[in-house]
Amino acid sequence: MNHKNGFNPLSRTTAHRRAMSRNMVTSLFRYERITTTKSKALEVRKSAEKLITRAKEDTVHNRREVAKFIQDEKILNKLFTDIAPRMKDRNGGYTRVLKLGYRQGDAADVVILELVDFKLETEAEKAEKPAKKAAPKASATTKAKKTTSSKSKEDAAEKPAKKATSKKTAEKKEEPKAE
Repeated sequence: MNHKNGFNPLSRTTAHRRAMSRNMVTSLFRYERITTTKSKALEVRKSAEKLITRAKEDTVHNRREVAKFIQDEKILNKLFTDIAPRMKDRNGGYTRVLKLGYRQGDAADVVILELVDFKLETEAEKAEKPAKKAAPKASATTKAKKTTSSKSKEDAAEKPAKKATSKKTAEKKEEPKAE
């Protein structure tokens, strides 16, 4: 008997369905949360859970098998080094589907597909991130000032030469306009 061995073709050709599935699984692993229709989410969930199960054991064979499905190397690395270790103690059920309601245009069921251990950023965490990024920028500007002050005389001599060549090119550009 062949009970429950089918899948939802989603009214798409095989190539379109496969490409859409790959893109959605890659987005799920990149953002750890995506919003889509219920039928697409249930199909993507099957693929995503199988890939996470494979990624729990980091071998060359498993990496190659998962790389057939996920083309982005950064996401592939994130799956094996970040996502799969977090799911190490789980025996399946890595994703969850949360219902949002119905889409305005066509009344399709809209859901959120997310990894089970996904946590939303709080307002405090969002405020901390820009503060952390501002500090390295200040140090980069101080490094730039130090390097400019320690330039040799040869570098200073080259600058006027560069300006002179730029004046010559400017004159050449102006000559055809005058004719």
